[in-house]
Amino acid sequence: MGCCSSASAAQSSKREWKPLEDRSCTDIPWLLLFVLFCIGMGFICGFSVATGAAARLVSGYDSYGNICGQRNAKLEAIANSGLDHTHRKYVFFLDPCNLDLINRKIKSMALCVAACPRQELKTLSDVQKFAEINGSALCSYNIKPSEYTLTAKSSAFCPKLPVPASAPIPFFHRCAPVNISCYAKFAEALITFVSDNSVLHRLISGVMTSKEIILGLCLLSLVLSMILMVIIRYISRVLVWILTILVILGSLGGTGVLWWLYAKQRRSPKETVIPEQLQIAEDNLRALLIYAISATVFTVILFLIMLVMRKRVALTIALFHVAGKVFIHLPLLVFQPFWTFFALVLFWAYWIMTLLFLGTTGSAVQNEQGFVEYKISGPLQYMWWYHVVGLIWISEFILACQQMTVAGAVVTYYFTRDKRNLPFTPILASVNRLIRYHLGTVAKGSFIITLVKIPRMILMYIHSQLKGKENACARCMLKSCICCLWCLEKCLSYLNQNAYTATAINSTNFCTSAKDAFVILVENALRVAAINTVGDFMLFLGKVLIVCSTGLAGIMLLNYQQDYTVWVLPLIIVCLFAFLVAHCFLSIYEMVVDVLFLCFAIDTKYNDGSPGREFYMDKVLMEFVENSRKAMKEAGKGGAADARELKPMASGASSA
Repeated sequence: MGCCSSASAAQSSKREWKPLEDRSCTDIPWLLLFVLFCIGMGFICGFSVATGAAARLVSGYDSYGNICGQRNAKLEAIANSGLDHTHRKYVFFLDPCNLDLINRKIKSMALCVAACPRQELKTLSDVQKFAEINGSALCSYNIKPSEYTLTAKSSAFCPKLPVPASAPIPFFHRCAPVNISCYAKFAEALITFVSDNSVLHRLISGVMTSKEIILGLCLLSLVLSMILMVIIRYISRVLVWILTILVILGSLGGTGVLWWLYAKQRRSPKETVIPEQLQIAEDNLRALLIYAISATVFTVILFLIMLVMRKRVALTIALFHVAGKVFIHLPLLVFQPFWTFFALVLFWAYWIMTLLFLGTTGSAVQNEQGFVEYKISGPLQYMWWYHVVGLIWISEFILACQQMTVAGAVVTYYFTRDKRNLPFTPILASVNRLIRYHLGTVAKGSFIITLVKIPRMILMYIHSQLKGKENACARCMLKSCICCLWCLEKCLSYLNQNAYTATAINSTNFCTSAKDAFVILVENALRVAAINTVGDFMLFLGKVLIVCSTGLAGIMLLNYQQDYTVWVLPLIIVCLFAFLVAHCFLSIYEMVVDVLFLCFAIDTKYNDGSPGREFYMDKVLMEFVENSRKAMKEAGKGGAADARELKPMASGASSA
């Protein structure tokens, strides 16, 4: 892995920090454990493919265990097995709308056919003509096409009439109905808050009618996020105040527009409106009222928070300015979310594919209906749990690799005195150090998050299964445990991120880095509250700005379709996507600020500006320290409360 010896386990309690001087492998046993775990994940995929699951998944199989599109071997004690389906390449369900909502599968006989019926077949005569013309028999193998209209078996072994028009699913060779209205019952079971079918249909029609607007608004949120990242790079000094003013104007403007639209639509005449459009108008009016009230409450709460934080906002400007310089010197940081998202999508695609393989692997058994199903028996049936743990651990590992990469690049920038001596691509240099030295540390940190996340997910599953059955005390205890585990997960994630920064600085193992980072954070607890938290809050305002801008554009565009479209769901989809996009981009900036803060705290603790112990920090941070010291002295004269607030800002550099 690029090194020959591991880091020494013995660490001095008074150890000196030597940024970027020594590099050694960290947490090698955890890297070996992670590699073995990944080999186990590969074994699950290989086992499912080797037992024929891949062919059964892609080509499909009928109710007698025959794989479509190939010659099959006879299964013991199972009738109609071992047939030659070389020319029958598609799976056809006799009753595709007979859904088992509990087990999430189709409760219908499946046959291998030569072609899917492209047009609706209303009678058995139509089914017979289709079989004679296309050579595709849609009834059971025991019935000849000439007997479809003659035998009494047709009611049980022929498709349910009328046979809906269907088309093969690409790559998976299943005949799926072209009109998916028969799956409405399944959708209604998932959307539990919909009690009226007409409401569900209006919501779905609203999404389908507004799909172009939704795609355009999603693209707008992506563009706004990129623009905000560029603005952060160049105007970080005034960014805080610009964001504050824009959020104030945006929240006031959005609230005012919502109330204006509500008043306008309420006063609009409705005498000539047809009943269906009247119902849509009432739904939109009700949605506008809810949005307007929610926006008003949100605006009031936002103003109160900003009023409390107004004195601390100026303290983040220095870190924001340095973070802007980091993005100027490290432009590839902006694209970091894309690579992480791409890696996650590839892994999730592999995971879902293997999950589908597991659903069709195992030995053939007959169910109570006499149909063949494939089930795993013995110890191998617990591969599901292993696969689920792999989803969480490897996903957390990929996210942790991003954190370590960003931390390594920012640490290189901070602790390089002459910025002209930076590596040509600090991001790639950080990735190289991660792969050569610190994959074990990332594996250990992500495993700790996995250990906390799995119990929380189990409790959430139990809570969902017992909904309406448990008593109030049990429900309260479950929710309390879930909340506590969620808080623990967030705390550990924050500590992990700082531990990765400490590892990037001093090349120590995870436990040592976590301990060192924790000590630094505890010593600078008020700094964390006054600088780091305020910085996160300002980035949250940036996310709010993007969501409000996208949502306001959505309101104005969807307002033109209010007469024939329910745009509640489209607007929710757009706002959620805008928040996710803004979070992905601004989380990188938030990560940079967190790393810079820890580097700054270490710098002020172990250096005092004297010869041989010069500060690494940027001039802007030096000015910030001096201004904080002066403000502390002035506050000491004016009031003790302000003095206590400003003291942590300058205490670390009091000897400078």
